[in-house]
Amino acid sequence: MARVSDQTFSLLGVASPPDGVRPATVISAEYTSTHTVFTLSAGNSTFRLDFLSPVSPSNYVRQSLPFSYLTVSVSNAAGAAVQVYADIDESWTGQSGSTAANSSTSGQTSVFRLSVDGAATYTQNAMDQALWGEAVFASRSSNSSKFAIQSGPIDSVRGLFARNGTLSGSASTYAAKDVVAIAQDLGSVSSSALVTYAIGYTRDAAAVNYLGNARALYYSATYKDPISAVSHFLDDYPDAVSEASALDANIDSKATSAAGTNYSDIVTLSVRQASGGSDLTIPAGTLNTNDVMLFLKEISSNGNINTASREVDVIYPTFSIFYVMDPEYIRLILEPVVQYLESGRWPQPWTIHDIGASYPNPTGHDNGQAEQQPSPTWAAFHRSLFQGYADYLVTDGFNIASQLSTDDGAGPLANQTNLAIKAAVGFTAFGALYNLQNYTDIGKSYANELYNNSLATDEGKTHFLLQYPESLNNGPTYSTVFNLYPDLLLGLNTFPQEAFEMQTSFYPTVRAEAGVPLDSRVHWSKTDWQLFAASPPTNTTSTRDLLINDIHAFISNGLNTAPFSDRYFVRPGKMDTGEAAVVGAYDVYRARPAVGGHFAVLAKAAGAGSIGG
Repeated sequence: MARVSDQTFSLLGVASPPDGVRPATVISAEYTSTHTVFTLSAGNSTFRLDFLSPVSPSNYVRQSLPFSYLTVSVSNAAGAAVQVYADIDESWTGQSGSTAANSSTSGQTSVFRLSVDGAATYTQNAMDQALWGEAVFASRSSNSSKFAIQSGPIDSVRGLFARNGTLSGSASTYAAKDVVAIAQDLGSVSSSALVTYAIGYTRDAAAVNYLGNARALYYSATYKDPISAVSHFLDDYPDAVSEASALDANIDSKATSAAGTNYSDIVTLSVRQASGGSDLTIPAGTLNTNDVMLFLKEISSNGNINTASREVDVIYPTFSIFYVMDPEYIRLILEPVVQYLESGRWPQPWTIHDIGASYPNPTGHDNGQAEQQPSPTWAAFHRSLFQGYADYLVTDGFNIASQLSTDDGAGPLANQTNLAIKAAVGFTAFGALYNLQNYTDIGKSYANELYNNSLATDEGKTHFLLQYPESLNNGPTYSTVFNLYPDLLLGLNTFPQEAFEMQTSFYPTVRAEAGVPLDSRVHWSKTDWQLFAASPPTNTTSTRDLLINDIHAFISNGLNTAPFSDRYFVRPGKMDTGEAAVVGAYDVYRARPAVGGHFAVLAKAAGAGSIGG
């Protein structure tokens, strides 16, 4: 809320405002890769609410701090007295009824912390919200402003500000459904003024439970507690804003250059979601900043951690944002997976699907112990592990048993063409990585059978089939063959140019009402895989633009209120509940870091490390 010349206005999030509070009028809303900004009019004054979540791959401290900024600025005040108010409640803890509030003031900084007494470590609720740790809410006065705080029942706290433009200063009581609030008095504003809040959720020394060992967020090596961390965060605001502005401009410019403004809208909307689904960690016991691991959460689908396998549910699509922002993050996210696999605790000849069934517990799927084995030459150090999986694919990558693929919702199949293509590309990648021509030859021989000899194409050689040989298919089939993408991105030349051109020409022929289905079995599509498929092998961009425009229509059609979903209905059908699916509506998945896959087109156009700090 804001008070201008003794009139209080509700700006955002005040569902039931106190008596006498008038609603401000929204003038505009916009977003960049790091900001969401609302502009509102309140009387004759203009307010700007700027939510900033820094994305800073090269600055590990800034990247790992789990806070966002809210900057409230006022202009056109014409000398009016202005006060600004914000509060949070226990919903930030993911629970209700047992929340405790603590407040502290040091110099010009005031900090509230909300936590739940007796909360079990490493647990979350049905909405994937952490249930341990602390919600942190802070602000700082300046030479032109002064703050007041209060905790208590929502009606009395908000009502006091609405009537008087200030708070009592008392934060000694807190009960269920109460709020903690910070108000800032900006005094008489002749032209413009602003105040900044910080909000976030800390887990400090117990962020991730990796194989029974606690890992802390990276910033913990420097800032040992939530108060020092959020104080630094507020200190860092000018530099964070400067970096964010440069990153926003760079992403927008390069994405627009790569594939137009609709594509820029898509990747811009994806950045914070992909970044926010990861934890940059170090060992909690030693706080050794040379032992960095990145953990990725499979939000809303099943909560798995670092899903990386034949299915590679989340790491695989997400890698393209890391590829352009900072390729080192690809190593950091694979590190916990390969260390677990090299421990000998996983008994199967194929790689593991995930390293933990529920975030934040990457405890593996057995009761053994894993060892830390750092290496200055990462690929060389892990060669024996990777060779084992390459050798497994010699037979099992071509004669494929009935199994799930990364899109397990579509069901299992034997001899899935897309999986065989992945195996072929995997061989040539392994051969290129270690200069082993025999593995490259195997990959190309697979490609020769699948494409040149038409084992996995239809009779007219217009597209790849869902599975091979054609006799296995029940009628005409097809698939979005996104596993061709790494072959194109890395220049491995596993498949000939004609295979890419064939598939690119085919997709428009099976486009449904709102996009190209994942395959012939389903009525939904995946946005990440569409953009893997959208990277053109030649200067022909019509299919790329078709797929991009379909995704842009999905995010702007007004049917969806969930965070960016990477799965949506493209033609009529039934949902899992049996209800009719709404074409253009999202399907189950929400807020997943898999949207990092939207950077596939940009990765191909701009190259590794082309964006970032």
